[in-house]
Amino acid sequence: MNDTPGYVKNLKKESVVQSVINCLTDAMRNKELKPGDRIPPEPELAASMGVARSSVREAIKILSYLGVLESKRSEGTFVCSGFQESMIDPMIYGIILNQDSFDNLMELREMVETGIMRLASQKYDEEDGYALEAMLEQMKEIVHSGDNEVDRFFAVDNEFHDLISQMGKNPLADKISRVVRTLTHAVRYETVSTMITSGRGDELVAAHSKLLEILRGHEGEDVEEIVRGTYFGDIIHGEEK
Repeated sequence: MNDTPGYVKNLKKESVVQSVINCLTDAMRNKELKPGDRIPPEPELAASMGVARSSVREAIKILSYLGVLESKRSEGTFVCSGFQESMIDPMIYGIILNQDSFDNLMELREMVETGIMRLASQKYDEEDGYALEAMLEQMKEIVHSGDNEVDRFFAVDNEFHDLISQMGKNPLADKISRVVRTLTHAVRYETVSTMITSGRGDELVAAHSKLLEILRGHEGEDVEEIVRGTYFGDIIHGEEK
Protein backbone atom coordinates (compact mmCIF):
# COMPACT_ATOMS: atom_id res chain seq x y z
CA MET A 1 0.00 0.00 0.00
CA ASN A 2 1.34 3.39 -1.00
CA ASP A 3 0.95 5.97 1.78
CA THR A 4 2.60 8.78 -0.18
CA PRO A 5 0.49 11.99 0.03
CA GLY A 6 -1.39 12.91 -3.12
CA TYR A 7 0.39 16.23 -3.50
CA VAL A 8 3.76 14.47 -4.00
CA LYS A 9 4.15 14.11 -7.77
CA ASN A 10 6.90 12.84 -10.02
CA LEU A 11 8.58 16.01 -11.21
CA LYS A 12 9.78 16.90 -14.69
CA LYS A 13 13.27 18.18 -15.32
CA GLU A 14 13.10 21.95 -15.06
CA SER A 15 14.60 23.64 -12.05
CA VAL A 16 14.40 20.62 -9.76
CA VAL A 17 14.74 22.50 -6.47
CA GLN A 18 12.15 25.06 -7.57
CA SER A 19 9.83 22.24 -8.62
CA VAL A 20 10.04 20.69 -5.16
CA ILE A 21 9.32 24.10 -3.61
CA ASN A 22 6.34 24.59 -5.94
CA CYS A 23 4.98 21.14 -5.12
CA LEU A 24 5.05 21.77 -1.38
CA THR A 25 3.75 25.33 -1.76
CA ASP A 26 0.82 24.16 -3.90
CA ALA A 27 -0.02 21.58 -1.22
CA MET A 28 -0.16 24.35 1.40
CA ARG A 29 -2.24 26.55 -0.85
CA ASN A 30 -4.70 23.69 -1.49
CA LYS A 31 -4.84 22.85 2.26
CA GLU A 32 -3.36 19.39 1.66
CA LEU A 33 -0.63 20.57 4.01
CA LYS A 34 -1.83 22.70 6.94
CA PRO A 35 0.05 24.66 9.63
CA GLY A 36 1.58 22.19 12.06
CA ASP A 37 1.52 19.26 9.60
CA ARG A 38 4.62 17.10 9.30
CA ILE A 39 5.91 16.66 5.76
CA PRO A 40 7.23 13.25 4.62
CA PRO A 41 10.90 12.47 5.29
CA GLU A 42 13.50 13.47 2.67
CA PRO A 43 14.03 9.92 1.30
CA GLU A 44 10.29 9.43 0.79
CA LEU A 45 9.83 12.80 -0.89
CA ALA A 46 12.85 12.25 -3.13
CA ALA A 47 11.73 8.78 -4.21
CA SER A 48 8.12 9.85 -4.84
CA MET A 49 9.12 12.92 -6.82
CA GLY A 50 11.84 11.14 -8.75
CA VAL A 51 14.56 13.61 -7.70
CA ALA A 52 17.77 13.46 -5.72
CA ARG A 53 17.65 13.80 -1.95
CA SER A 54 20.01 16.77 -2.27
CA SER A 55 17.33 18.66 -4.27
CA VAL A 56 14.70 17.94 -1.60
CA ARG A 57 17.13 18.96 1.14
CA GLU A 58 17.90 22.26 -0.63
CA ALA A 59 14.20 23.01 -1.17
CA ILE A 60 13.47 22.37 2.51
CA LYS A 61 16.41 24.58 3.48
CA ILE A 62 15.04 27.45 1.36
CA LEU A 63 11.50 27.09 2.71
CA SER A 64 12.88 26.97 6.25
CA TYR A 65 14.83 30.18 5.65
CA LEU A 66 11.64 31.80 4.39
CA GLY A 67 9.84 30.81 7.58
CA VAL A 68 7.49 28.37 5.83
CA LEU A 69 8.91 25.14 7.27
CA GLU A 70 10.65 24.37 10.54
CA SER A 71 12.76 21.36 11.46
CA LYS A 72 12.49 19.80 14.90
CA ARG A 73 15.27 17.46 15.91
CA SER A 74 14.15 13.83 16.18
CA GLU A 75 10.62 14.80 15.07
CA GLY A 76 10.92 15.87 11.44
CA THR A 77 10.02 18.93 9.37
CA PHE A 78 6.74 20.76 9.87
CA VAL A 79 4.71 23.50 8.22
CA CYS A 80 5.08 26.63 10.36
CA SER A 81 2.09 28.01 12.23
CA GLY A 82 1.54 31.73 11.85
CA PHE A 83 3.34 34.55 10.12
CA GLN A 84 7.15 34.69 10.28
CA GLU A 85 9.04 37.97 9.72
CA SER A 86 11.58 36.13 7.55
CA MET A 87 8.78 35.58 5.00
CA ILE A 88 9.15 39.23 4.00
CA ASP A 89 12.97 39.21 3.70
CA PRO A 90 13.02 38.39 -0.05
CA MET A 91 10.69 41.33 -0.74
CA ILE A 92 12.97 43.63 1.27
CA TYR A 93 16.03 42.59 -0.73
CA GLY A 94 14.10 42.87 -3.98
CA ILE A 95 13.12 46.47 -3.22
CA ILE A 96 16.60 47.39 -1.98
CA LEU A 97 18.19 46.06 -5.17
CA ASN A 98 15.64 47.76 -7.46
CA GLN A 99 17.04 51.24 -8.08
CA ASP A 100 13.79 52.44 -9.65
CA SER A 101 11.58 51.52 -6.69
CA PHE A 102 11.80 54.74 -4.63
CA ASP A 103 8.61 56.42 -5.90
CA ASN A 104 6.69 53.16 -5.61
CA LEU A 105 8.02 52.69 -2.09
CA MET A 106 6.92 56.18 -1.05
CA GLU A 107 3.43 55.52 -2.41
CA LEU A 108 3.35 52.25 -0.49
CA ARG A 109 4.55 54.03 2.66
CA GLU A 110 1.75 56.59 2.46
CA MET A 111 -0.86 53.90 1.79
CA VAL A 112 0.33 51.70 4.69
CA GLU A 113 0.75 54.54 7.21
CA THR A 114 -2.66 55.99 6.33
CA GLY A 115 -4.25 52.58 6.80
CA ILE A 116 -2.43 52.09 10.10
CA MET A 117 -3.71 55.46 11.32
CA ARG A 118 -7.29 54.50 10.48
CA LEU A 119 -6.94 51.16 12.29
CA ALA A 120 -5.33 52.78 15.34
CA SER A 121 -7.99 55.49 15.56
CA GLN A 122 -10.76 52.87 15.44
CA LYS A 123 -9.15 50.94 18.32
CA TYR A 124 -7.81 53.93 20.23
CA ASP A 125 -7.02 53.44 23.91
CA GLU A 126 -6.34 56.49 26.09
CA GLU A 127 -3.53 54.65 27.84
CA ASP A 128 -1.72 54.47 24.50
CA GLY A 129 -2.58 58.12 23.97
CA TYR A 130 -0.81 59.05 27.20
CA ALA A 131 2.24 57.05 26.08
CA LEU A 132 2.29 58.96 22.78
CA GLU A 133 1.95 62.23 24.71
CA ALA A 134 4.99 61.30 26.77
CA MET A 135 6.96 60.68 23.58
CA LEU A 136 5.89 64.06 22.24
CA GLU A 137 7.25 65.64 25.42
CA GLN A 138 10.55 63.82 24.86
CA MET A 139 10.66 65.17 21.30
CA LYS A 140 10.09 68.72 22.56
CA GLU A 141 12.80 68.33 25.17
CA ILE A 142 15.28 67.11 22.56
CA VAL A 143 14.45 69.96 20.17
CA HIS A 144 14.64 72.64 22.85
CA SER A 145 17.91 71.31 24.28
CA GLY A 146 19.66 72.88 21.29
CA ASP A 147 22.10 69.98 21.08
CA ASN A 148 20.96 68.77 17.66
CA GLU A 149 20.52 65.23 19.00
CA VAL A 150 19.35 63.68 15.75
CA ASP A 151 19.86 60.05 16.81
CA ARG A 152 17.93 60.55 20.02
CA PHE A 153 15.02 62.24 18.27
CA PHE A 154 14.98 59.58 15.56
CA ALA A 155 14.81 56.82 18.18
CA VAL A 156 11.77 58.45 19.83
CA ASP A 157 10.22 59.03 16.40
CA ASN A 158 10.48 55.31 15.68
CA GLU A 159 8.99 54.40 19.06
CA PHE A 160 6.10 56.80 18.37
CA HIS A 161 5.25 55.21 15.02
CA ASP A 162 5.82 51.67 16.27
CA LEU A 163 3.27 52.25 19.04
CA ILE A 164 0.71 53.63 16.57
CA SER A 165 1.26 50.54 14.44
CA GLN A 166 0.68 48.27 17.45
CA MET A 167 -2.46 50.20 18.39
CA GLY A 168 -4.17 48.84 15.27
CA LYS A 169 -4.12 45.41 16.96
CA ASN A 170 -3.50 43.71 13.62
CA PRO A 171 -0.21 41.74 13.78
CA LEU A 172 0.06 41.35 10.00
CA ALA A 173 -0.50 45.05 9.34
CA ASP A 174 1.98 45.86 12.12
CA LYS A 175 4.66 43.67 10.53
CA ILE A 176 4.10 45.16 7.08
CA SER A 177 4.31 48.64 8.59
CA ARG A 178 7.63 47.77 10.25
CA VAL A 179 8.98 46.43 6.95
CA VAL A 180 8.04 49.67 5.18
CA ARG A 181 9.71 51.66 7.95
CA THR A 182 12.84 49.50 7.63
CA LEU A 183 12.93 50.16 3.89
CA THR A 184 12.50 53.92 4.39
CA HIS A 185 14.99 54.15 7.28
CA ALA A 186 17.60 56.15 5.38
CA VAL A 187 15.27 58.77 3.95
CA ARG A 188 13.41 59.16 7.25
CA TYR A 189 16.69 59.64 9.10
CA GLU A 190 17.81 62.24 6.56
CA THR A 191 14.55 64.14 7.01
CA VAL A 192 14.87 64.19 10.80
CA SER A 193 18.52 65.23 10.54
CA THR A 194 17.75 68.06 8.13
CA MET A 195 14.85 69.37 10.20
CA ILE A 196 16.70 69.20 13.54
CA THR A 197 19.97 70.72 12.33
CA SER A 198 18.20 73.50 10.43
CA GLY A 199 16.24 74.60 13.49
CA ARG A 200 12.90 73.25 12.31
CA GLY A 201 12.48 70.59 14.98
CA ASP A 202 9.30 72.23 16.30
CA GLU A 203 7.66 71.49 12.94
CA LEU A 204 8.46 67.81 13.38
CA VAL A 205 6.90 67.82 16.84
CA ALA A 206 3.81 69.64 15.56
CA ALA A 207 3.36 67.10 12.76
CA HIS A 208 3.48 64.23 15.24
CA SER A 209 1.08 66.08 17.53
CA LYS A 210 -1.42 66.24 14.67
CA LEU A 211 -1.21 62.45 14.33
CA LEU A 212 -2.20 62.10 17.98
CA GLU A 213 -5.11 64.50 17.45
CA ILE A 214 -6.35 62.30 14.59
CA LEU A 215 -6.18 59.23 16.81
CA ARG A 216 -8.20 61.01 19.48
CA GLY A 217 -10.77 62.08 16.92
CA HIS A 218 -10.11 65.79 17.46
CA GLU A 219 -8.63 66.50 14.04
CA GLY A 220 -10.98 67.20 11.15
CA GLU A 221 -8.43 67.34 8.36
CA ASP A 222 -7.89 64.61 5.81
CA VAL A 223 -5.85 61.71 7.23
CA GLU A 224 -3.83 61.27 4.03
CA GLU A 225 -2.91 64.96 4.00
CA ILE A 226 -1.71 64.93 7.61
CA VAL A 227 0.27 61.70 7.16
CA ARG A 228 1.87 63.16 4.03
CA GLY A 229 2.64 66.29 6.01
CA THR A 230 4.98 64.35 8.29
CA TYR A 231 7.29 63.50 5.36
CA PHE A 232 8.69 67.05 4.90
CA GLY A 233 9.92 66.50 1.38
CA ASP A 234 11.17 62.91 1.70
CA ILE A 235 10.41 62.49 -1.99
CA ILE A 236 12.73 65.41 -2.82
CA HIS A 237 15.47 63.84 -0.71
CA GLY A 238 14.97 60.56 -2.48
CA GLU A 239 15.22 62.11 -5.93
CA GLU A 240 18.49 63.75 -4.96
CA LYS A 241 20.04 60.39 -4.05
